Amino acid sequence: MKQDFAVIGLGRFGGSICQELSREGMQVLAIDNDEEKVNEFKNIASHAVIADSTDEAMLKEIGIKNIDHVIVAIGENIQASILTAVILTDLDIKRITVKAQNDYHEKILNKLGIDEVVHPERDMGKRIAHHIFSNNIMDYIELSDEHSIVEVKAGKKMAGKTLVDLNIRANYGCNIVAIRQGEEINVSPRADEVLKNDDILIVIGSDKDISRFEKHLVIDN
Repeated sequence: MKQDFAVIGLGRFGGSICQELSREGMQVLAIDNDEEKVNEFKNIASHAVIADSTDEAMLKEIGIKNIDHVIVAIGENIQASILTAVILTDLDIKRITVKAQNDYHEKILNKLGIDEVVHPERDMGKRIAHHIFSNNIMDYIELSDEHSIVEVKAGKKMAGKTLVDLNIRANYGCNIVAIRQGEEINVSPRADEVLKNDDILIVIGSDKDISRFEKHLVIDN
Protein backbone atom coordinates (compact mmCIF):
# COMPACT_ATOMS: atom_id res chain seq x y z
CA MET A 1 0.00 0.00 0.00
CA LYS A 2 1.41 3.38 -1.03
CA GLN A 3 2.40 5.66 1.83
CA ASP A 4 2.30 9.43 2.21
CA PHE A 5 5.38 11.17 3.62
CA ALA A 6 6.10 14.57 5.11
CA VAL A 7 9.56 16.07 5.44
CA ILE A 8 9.90 18.88 7.98
CA GLY A 9 13.04 20.96 7.42
CA LEU A 10 14.32 21.39 3.87
CA GLY A 11 18.03 21.89 4.49
CA ARG A 12 20.67 19.74 2.87
CA PHE A 13 19.64 16.57 4.68
CA GLY A 14 15.86 16.99 4.56
CA GLY A 15 16.05 18.23 0.99
CA SER A 16 18.00 15.12 -0.02
CA ILE A 17 15.35 12.83 1.47
CA CYS A 18 12.54 14.86 -0.08
CA GLN A 19 14.14 14.70 -3.52
CA GLU A 20 14.80 10.97 -3.34
CA LEU A 21 11.32 10.04 -2.11
CA SER A 22 9.78 12.25 -4.80
CA ARG A 23 12.02 10.70 -7.44
CA GLU A 24 10.73 7.28 -6.39
CA GLY A 25 7.16 8.39 -7.02
CA MET A 26 6.13 8.84 -3.39
CA GLN A 27 3.62 11.46 -2.24
CA VAL A 28 5.68 13.96 -0.24
CA LEU A 29 4.58 16.99 1.74
CA ALA A 30 7.57 19.35 2.10
CA ILE A 31 7.45 21.70 5.12
CA ASP A 32 9.72 24.53 6.24
CA ASN A 33 9.29 27.93 7.89
CA ASP A 34 11.59 29.49 5.28
CA GLU A 35 9.65 30.65 2.21
CA GLU A 36 12.72 30.52 -0.03
CA LYS A 37 13.36 26.86 0.77
CA VAL A 38 9.71 25.95 0.30
CA ASN A 39 9.72 27.62 -3.13
CA GLU A 40 12.70 25.44 -4.12
CA PHE A 41 10.63 22.31 -3.56
CA LYS A 42 7.31 23.38 -5.09
CA ASN A 43 8.18 21.56 -8.31
CA ILE A 44 9.82 18.61 -6.59
CA ALA A 45 7.48 17.52 -3.79
CA SER A 46 3.78 16.74 -4.21
CA HIS A 47 3.03 19.71 -1.96
CA ALA A 48 5.29 22.32 -0.34
CA VAL A 49 4.05 24.60 2.44
CA ILE A 50 5.41 27.28 4.73
CA ALA A 51 4.67 26.26 8.31
CA ASP A 52 6.01 26.40 11.85
CA SER A 53 6.24 22.77 12.95
CA THR A 54 6.16 23.80 16.62
CA ASP A 55 2.62 25.12 16.11
CA GLU A 56 0.28 22.15 16.65
CA ALA A 57 -2.75 23.95 15.22
CA MET A 58 -0.83 24.78 12.05
CA LEU A 59 0.31 21.17 11.61
CA LYS A 60 -3.27 19.97 11.98
CA GLU A 61 -4.41 22.57 9.46
CA ILE A 62 -2.03 21.31 6.77
CA GLY A 63 -3.23 17.74 7.33
CA ILE A 64 -0.24 16.22 9.12
CA LYS A 65 -2.53 13.69 10.84
CA ASN A 66 -3.22 12.09 7.44
CA ILE A 67 0.49 11.42 6.83
CA ASP A 68 1.80 7.88 7.31
CA HIS A 69 5.44 8.76 7.96
CA VAL A 70 6.87 12.11 9.06
CA ILE A 71 10.61 12.82 8.81
CA VAL A 72 11.82 15.68 11.05
CA ALA A 73 15.01 17.07 9.50
CA ILE A 74 15.22 20.39 11.35
CA GLY A 75 18.72 21.92 11.30
CA GLU A 76 20.47 23.43 14.31
CA ASN A 77 17.39 24.22 16.41
CA ILE A 78 17.29 21.25 18.78
CA GLN A 79 14.48 22.77 20.82
CA ALA A 80 12.27 23.06 17.73
CA SER A 81 13.14 19.50 16.74
CA ILE A 82 12.19 18.10 20.15
CA LEU A 83 8.97 20.13 20.38
CA THR A 84 7.98 19.02 16.88
CA ALA A 85 8.64 15.40 17.85
CA VAL A 86 6.47 15.79 20.97
CA ILE A 87 3.59 17.24 18.93
CA LEU A 88 3.81 14.48 16.31
CA THR A 89 3.82 11.85 19.04
CA ASP A 90 0.75 13.42 20.66
CA LEU A 91 -0.98 13.41 17.26
CA ASP A 92 -0.38 9.64 16.98
CA ILE A 93 1.50 9.83 13.68
CA LYS A 94 2.01 6.23 12.48
CA ARG A 95 5.78 6.51 12.04
CA ILE A 96 8.24 9.26 12.96
CA THR A 97 11.89 9.60 11.97
CA VAL A 98 13.95 12.42 13.49
CA LYS A 99 17.40 13.76 12.64
CA ALA A 100 19.56 14.01 15.79
CA GLN A 101 22.22 16.69 16.19
CA ASN A 102 24.19 14.86 18.88
CA ASP A 103 24.03 11.97 21.38
CA TYR A 104 22.16 14.06 23.96
CA HIS A 105 19.51 14.95 21.39
CA GLU A 106 19.24 11.27 20.46
CA LYS A 107 18.71 10.24 24.10
CA ILE A 108 15.80 12.66 24.46
CA LEU A 109 14.23 11.46 21.22
CA ASN A 110 14.57 7.85 22.34
CA LYS A 111 12.84 8.69 25.63
CA LEU A 112 9.98 10.18 23.61
CA GLY A 113 9.58 6.84 21.87
CA ILE A 114 10.52 8.08 18.38
CA ASP A 115 10.47 5.21 15.89
CA GLU A 116 13.82 5.98 14.28
CA VAL A 117 16.59 8.45 15.11
CA VAL A 118 19.21 9.14 12.44
CA HIS A 119 22.52 11.00 12.35
CA PRO A 120 23.14 12.68 8.98
CA GLU A 121 26.87 12.70 9.71
CA ARG A 122 26.78 8.91 9.62
CA ASP A 123 23.90 8.24 7.22
CA MET A 124 23.35 9.56 3.72
CA GLY A 125 19.95 11.04 2.94
CA LYS A 126 19.60 8.78 -0.09
CA ARG A 127 20.32 5.65 1.94
CA ILE A 128 17.84 6.64 4.63
CA ALA A 129 15.17 7.51 2.08
CA HIS A 130 15.34 4.05 0.55
CA HIS A 131 15.12 2.41 3.97
CA ILE A 132 12.20 4.64 4.87
CA PHE A 133 9.89 3.41 2.14
CA SER A 134 10.70 -0.29 2.65
CA ASN A 135 12.11 -2.22 5.59
CA ASN A 136 13.28 -4.80 3.03
CA ILE A 137 15.92 -2.35 1.77
CA MET A 138 18.80 -2.83 4.18
CA ASP A 139 21.49 -0.57 2.75
CA TYR A 140 22.15 1.70 -0.21
CA ILE A 141 25.63 2.73 -1.34
CA GLU A 142 26.28 5.24 -4.12
CA LEU A 143 29.05 4.23 -6.53
CA SER A 144 28.57 7.28 -8.74
CA ASP A 145 25.88 9.81 -9.61
CA GLU A 146 24.00 7.14 -11.56
CA HIS A 147 25.05 3.74 -10.17
CA SER A 148 24.64 2.13 -6.75
CA ILE A 149 24.82 -1.08 -4.76
CA VAL A 150 21.73 -2.00 -2.78
CA GLU A 151 21.35 -4.64 -0.07
CA VAL A 152 17.78 -5.99 0.03
CA LYS A 153 15.91 -8.60 1.99
CA ALA A 154 14.15 -11.33 -0.02
CA GLY A 155 10.56 -10.66 1.00
CA LYS A 156 7.39 -12.49 0.05
CA LYS A 157 7.69 -11.60 -3.66
CA MET A 158 11.05 -13.40 -3.96
CA ALA A 159 11.00 -16.13 -1.30
CA GLY A 160 10.68 -19.64 -2.70
CA LYS A 161 11.76 -18.61 -6.21
CA THR A 162 15.03 -19.26 -7.98
CA LEU A 163 17.24 -16.67 -9.63
CA VAL A 164 16.13 -18.13 -12.97
CA ASP A 165 12.48 -17.57 -12.01
CA LEU A 166 13.15 -13.94 -11.14
CA ASN A 167 15.54 -13.29 -14.05
CA ILE A 168 16.49 -9.98 -12.47
CA ARG A 169 19.21 -9.10 -14.97
CA ALA A 170 16.94 -9.51 -18.02
CA ASN A 171 13.85 -7.96 -16.42
CA TYR A 172 15.42 -5.07 -14.53
CA GLY A 173 18.99 -4.64 -15.79
CA CYS A 174 20.51 -5.31 -12.36
CA ASN A 175 23.07 -7.92 -11.33
CA ILE A 176 23.03 -10.00 -8.14
CA VAL A 177 26.65 -10.13 -7.04
CA ALA A 178 26.14 -12.08 -3.81
CA ILE A 179 23.57 -13.59 -1.45
CA ARG A 180 24.00 -13.45 2.32
CA GLN A 181 22.32 -16.24 4.28
CA GLY A 182 22.89 -15.74 8.00
CA GLU A 183 26.64 -15.49 8.53
CA GLU A 184 27.51 -17.02 5.14
CA ILE A 185 27.97 -15.05 1.92
CA ASN A 186 27.60 -16.78 -1.45
CA VAL A 187 29.52 -14.64 -3.94
CA SER A 188 28.66 -16.81 -6.94
CA PRO A 189 25.03 -17.90 -6.51
CA ARG A 190 23.81 -20.58 -8.93
CA ALA A 191 20.91 -19.87 -11.25
CA ASP A 192 18.84 -22.58 -9.55
CA GLU A 193 19.47 -21.10 -6.06
CA VAL A 194 16.15 -20.98 -4.21
CA LEU A 195 15.75 -17.81 -2.19
CA LYS A 196 14.55 -18.04 1.39
CA ASN A 197 12.66 -15.41 3.32
CA ASP A 198 15.16 -12.95 4.88
CA ASP A 199 18.03 -13.90 2.54
CA ILE A 200 19.98 -10.73 1.75
CA LEU A 201 20.66 -9.98 -1.91
CA ILE A 202 23.49 -7.64 -2.86
CA VAL A 203 22.51 -6.01 -6.15
CA ILE A 204 24.43 -3.62 -8.40
CA GLY A 205 23.08 -1.50 -11.22
CA SER A 206 22.05 1.94 -12.41
CA ASP A 207 19.82 3.93 -10.06
CA LYS A 208 17.02 3.82 -12.63
CA ASP A 209 17.17 0.02 -12.93
CA ILE A 210 17.49 -0.46 -9.17
CA SER A 211 14.43 1.72 -8.65
CA ARG A 212 12.34 -0.50 -10.99
CA PHE A 213 13.67 -3.63 -9.28
CA GLU A 214 12.76 -2.27 -5.83
CA LYS A 215 9.26 -1.23 -6.87
CA HIS A 216 8.42 -4.58 -8.47
CA LEU A 217 10.15 -7.09 -6.20
CA VAL A 218 11.37 -5.50 -2.97
CA ILE A 219 8.65 -3.18 -1.70
CA ASP A 220 5.76 -5.24 -0.34
CA ASN A 221 2.36 -3.83 -1.31
